[in-house]
Amino acid sequence: MVQMWTGDAAPPVDALAAAASAEGHRFVERTLTEWAAGENLFDRTGEGLFLASSDGEVIGMAGVNVDPYVTDPSVGRLRHLSALPTHRRRGVASALVDRCLDLARGSFTVLRLRTYDPKAAAFYAALGFGVTAESDATHAMPLVDTA
Repeated sequence: MVQMWTGDAAPPVDALAAAASAEGHRFVERTLTEWAAGENLFDRTGEGLFLASSDGEVIGMAGVNVDPYVTDPSVGRLRHLSALPTHRRRGVASALVDRCLDLARGSFTVLRLRTYDPKAAAFYAALGFGVTAESDATHAMPLVDTA
Protein backbone atom coordinates (compact mmCIF):
# COMPACT_ATOMS: atom_id res chain seq x y z
CA MET A 1 0.00 0.00 0.00
CA VAL A 2 1.31 3.46 -0.92
CA GLN A 3 0.01 6.52 0.92
CA MET A 4 1.03 10.14 1.20
CA TRP A 5 2.59 10.95 4.57
CA THR A 6 0.45 13.61 6.20
CA GLY A 7 1.66 13.47 9.78
CA ASP A 8 3.20 16.44 11.54
CA ALA A 9 5.96 14.23 12.94
CA ALA A 10 8.80 12.92 10.83
CA PRO A 11 7.85 9.91 8.72
CA PRO A 12 8.51 6.53 10.38
CA VAL A 13 11.38 5.50 8.13
CA ASP A 14 14.10 4.58 10.63
CA ALA A 15 14.47 0.99 9.34
CA LEU A 16 14.56 2.29 5.78
CA ALA A 17 17.20 4.86 6.76
CA ALA A 18 19.33 2.17 8.41
CA ALA A 19 19.11 -0.10 5.36
CA ALA A 20 19.98 2.71 2.95
CA SER A 21 22.84 3.86 5.18
CA ALA A 22 24.25 0.32 5.26
CA GLU A 23 24.41 0.52 1.46
CA GLY A 24 26.19 3.86 1.58
CA HIS A 25 23.16 6.04 0.82
CA ARG A 26 22.33 8.93 3.14
CA PHE A 27 19.27 10.42 1.46
CA VAL A 28 16.74 8.76 3.79
CA GLU A 29 18.66 10.09 6.80
CA ARG A 30 18.76 13.48 5.06
CA THR A 31 14.98 13.36 4.72
CA LEU A 32 14.68 12.92 8.49
CA THR A 33 17.25 15.62 9.25
CA GLU A 34 15.64 18.12 6.91
CA TRP A 35 12.19 17.28 8.29
CA ALA A 36 13.34 17.82 11.89
CA ALA A 37 14.88 21.17 10.93
CA GLY A 38 11.73 22.23 9.06
CA GLU A 39 13.76 22.59 5.86
CA ASN A 40 11.75 20.14 3.77
CA LEU A 41 8.31 19.04 4.88
CA PHE A 42 7.09 18.22 1.34
CA ASP A 43 4.27 20.67 1.99
CA ARG A 44 4.40 23.23 -0.81
CA THR A 45 1.99 23.13 -3.75
CA GLY A 46 2.58 19.98 -5.76
CA GLU A 47 4.81 18.37 -3.15
CA GLY A 48 4.32 15.16 -1.24
CA LEU A 49 6.14 12.34 0.50
CA PHE A 50 4.83 8.84 -0.12
CA LEU A 51 5.41 5.77 2.02
CA ALA A 52 4.90 2.18 0.93
CA SER A 53 4.00 -0.28 3.65
CA SER A 54 3.40 -3.98 4.05
CA ASP A 55 2.05 -5.64 7.18
CA GLY A 56 2.42 -2.36 9.09
CA GLU A 57 6.10 -1.93 8.16
CA VAL A 58 7.35 0.96 6.01
CA ILE A 59 9.16 -0.71 3.11
CA GLY A 60 9.75 2.24 0.80
CA MET A 61 9.48 5.97 0.26
CA ALA A 62 9.71 8.61 -2.43
CA GLY A 63 8.88 12.28 -2.62
CA VAL A 64 8.23 15.14 -4.97
CA ASN A 65 9.50 18.67 -4.35
CA VAL A 66 9.68 21.88 -6.27
CA ASP A 67 13.13 21.41 -7.80
CA PRO A 68 15.54 23.32 -5.54
CA TYR A 69 18.20 23.49 -8.27
CA VAL A 70 16.25 25.77 -10.62
CA THR A 71 14.28 28.97 -10.18
CA ASP A 72 11.29 27.81 -12.24
CA PRO A 73 8.50 26.67 -9.87
CA SER A 74 6.97 24.55 -12.64
CA VAL A 75 9.91 22.13 -12.43
CA GLY A 76 9.52 19.30 -9.94
CA ARG A 77 12.07 16.87 -8.57
CA LEU A 78 11.66 13.20 -7.68
CA ARG A 79 13.45 12.76 -4.36
CA HIS A 80 14.68 10.07 -2.02
CA LEU A 81 13.32 6.93 -3.68
CA SER A 82 14.25 3.97 -1.51
CA ALA A 83 12.94 0.47 -0.82
CA LEU A 84 14.05 -2.09 1.73
CA PRO A 85 16.36 -4.65 0.09
CA THR A 86 13.96 -7.46 1.04
CA HIS A 87 11.17 -5.79 -0.95
CA ARG A 88 13.01 -4.80 -4.13
CA ARG A 89 12.00 -6.07 -7.55
CA ARG A 90 8.43 -6.48 -6.31
CA GLY A 91 6.94 -3.28 -7.74
CA VAL A 92 7.38 -1.14 -4.62
CA ALA A 93 9.58 1.49 -6.27
CA SER A 94 7.39 1.58 -9.39
CA ALA A 95 4.28 2.11 -7.28
CA LEU A 96 5.98 4.92 -5.39
CA VAL A 97 7.12 6.64 -8.58
CA ASP A 98 3.63 6.25 -10.07
CA ARG A 99 2.09 8.06 -7.10
CA CYS A 100 4.75 10.77 -7.33
CA LEU A 101 4.03 11.21 -11.04
CA ASP A 102 0.28 11.42 -10.40
CA LEU A 103 0.85 14.20 -7.89
CA ALA A 104 3.47 16.00 -9.99
CA ARG A 105 1.26 16.10 -13.10
CA GLY A 106 -1.08 18.47 -11.33
CA SER A 107 1.59 21.09 -10.60
CA PHE A 108 4.72 20.64 -12.69
CA THR A 109 5.61 20.65 -16.38
CA VAL A 110 8.65 18.41 -15.93
CA LEU A 111 9.94 16.08 -13.22
CA ARG A 112 13.71 15.75 -12.84
CA LEU A 113 16.01 13.60 -10.75
CA ARG A 114 19.65 12.73 -10.27
CA THR A 115 21.19 9.30 -9.90
CA TYR A 116 24.66 7.94 -10.41
CA ASP A 117 23.68 4.30 -9.94
CA PRO A 118 23.51 2.42 -13.28
CA LYS A 119 20.73 0.11 -12.04
CA ALA A 120 18.67 3.08 -10.88
CA ALA A 121 19.30 4.84 -14.20
CA ALA A 122 17.99 1.79 -16.08
CA PHE A 123 14.96 1.67 -13.76
CA TYR A 124 14.11 5.33 -14.43
CA ALA A 125 14.63 4.89 -18.18
CA ALA A 126 12.22 1.95 -18.14
CA LEU A 127 9.64 4.23 -16.49
CA GLY A 128 10.00 6.82 -19.27
CA PHE A 129 12.54 9.25 -17.83
CA GLY A 130 14.96 10.46 -20.45
CA VAL A 131 18.64 11.15 -19.89
CA THR A 132 19.46 14.83 -19.65
CA ALA A 133 22.81 16.60 -19.85
CA GLU A 134 21.86 19.21 -17.25
CA SER A 135 24.45 19.74 -14.53
CA ASP A 136 21.96 19.24 -11.69
CA ALA A 137 19.91 16.34 -13.07
CA THR A 138 20.58 13.08 -14.87
CA HIS A 139 17.01 12.26 -15.93
CA ALA A 140 13.83 14.17 -16.72
CA MET A 141 10.28 13.45 -17.78
CA PRO A 142 7.97 16.01 -19.40
CA LEU A 143 4.59 16.04 -17.68
CA VAL A 144 2.59 18.00 -20.22
CA ASP A 145 1.56 17.06 -23.72
CA THR A 146 3.68 19.11 -26.12
CA ALA A 147 1.84 17.94 -29.26
